[in-house]
Amino acid sequence: MARKTFISYKYSETQNLRDKILKALGDDAQYYQGETSDSPDLTDTTTDNIKKNLRDMIYGTSVTIVIVSPNMTKSSWIDWEIEYSLKETRRSDKTSRTNGVVGIIMKYNGGYDWIQTKKKNIDGCNSIMIDNKKLYSVIRNNRFNLKEPVYSCDKCKTVDWLTGSYISLIKEEIFLSDLSKYIENAFQKSKDIKSFNIKKIDN
Repeated sequence: MARKTFISYKYSETQNLRDKILKALGDDAQYYQGETSDSPDLTDTTTDNIKKNLRDMIYGTSVTIVIVSPNMTKSSWIDWEIEYSLKETRRSDKTSRTNGVVGIIMKYNGGYDWIQTKKKNIDGCNSIMIDNKKLYSVIRNNRFNLKEPVYSCDKCKTVDWLTGSYISLIKEEIFLSDLSKYIENAFQKSKDIKSFNIKKIDN
């Protein structure tokens, strides 16, 4: 089933990936509520007006897709967009529930070394380490936050990369190969939000 989505991204370096996501959505792109090439230019407007426009785009969506890129944390808006996505917002008699959120790691210079390193643990298991300095704290704080974690490896207590975090991080090509799967995973976690320790503010 298609979900209403919003894409949070740094325009200057991820516009092409945003367009790839919209193309891969196919017919489901009609449910996309974020910016497009036809959206009004907000660069010369006030902060309050930008926030109002963003609220209107995010309100009523159920999944926020965050493109994780090398200079993401220099954006003026991505952290705010994530925080707003995690809120429950009421307008008259309708409440927009907390969105599911999924992070898409952008391929940069042909790979992902800009944010991740592979490591072999002393127990012999392999793991992937993410450079947390590349992430907003609102993303970091909502990873590995399942209240009763399910381990993919009992020996090294590795948490399942997809189900163990409210905000899962997925490589670009993996996400593009099966968007519906990962969007639906984020949505289902939002329906089971009480199973996660959610932190809604970037601090």
